[in-house]
Amino acid sequence: MFTSDPSHASSIELPDAALDHYPGWIDSETADAWLQELIHSTPWSQPQIRIYGRQVAVPRLVAWYGDAGVGYRYSGLRHEALAWTPLLHEIRQRLERETEHRFNGALLNLYRNGGDAMGWHSDDEAELGRNPVVASLSLGAERRFDLRRKGSGRIQYSLVLAHGSLLVMRGATQHHWQHQIARTSKVLQPRLNLTFRLIETRPSK
Repeated sequence: MFTSDPSHASSIELPDAALDHYPGWIDSETADAWLQELIHSTPWSQPQIRIYGRQVAVPRLVAWYGDAGVGYRYSGLRHEALAWTPLLHEIRQRLERETEHRFNGALLNLYRNGGDAMGWHSDDEAELGRNPVVASLSLGAERRFDLRRKGSGRIQYSLVLAHGSLLVMRGATQHHWQHQIARTSKVLQPRLNLTFRLIETRPSK
């Protein structure tokens, strides 16, 4: 059963940011079913990126889904969209109702265990527009989500993202903040993260 109650959302109070956290956006039974289907049905890849002159594999598995012709470029790589599956289409519709925002693409990241990670970054690519809305759904193992101000070397806010939770980032968040999922030896189970976005065909100036 789908259980979304906006009254259970909590706003994260950070300067120059707009973040809403829904700890139990879906119930555990639904989250379990979505996790298993997506892990086993997704054609995962592990792209290589160039760091300091050498090619290294990203420390997680990825897949990009979207409307026809909606590609996405990040970390120097362009991803062509896979066609929406029935489940991903359903999730997108629910998120659009929740956020009152349209999405035409979703980046799936599979962290196989605590050794997989995501380094510091902002979702500020030109094709996301000036103030993008990014809806981030977490399934599987709990992982810590860290935030820091751009230009700062220290973590300024951390949040544990649980199974079935939703984090929505809006407004000027990506202009002023970076986020990461750090490595940890304490997590042995997989975590799946789905981030839904709207890709603009003409980047905003």
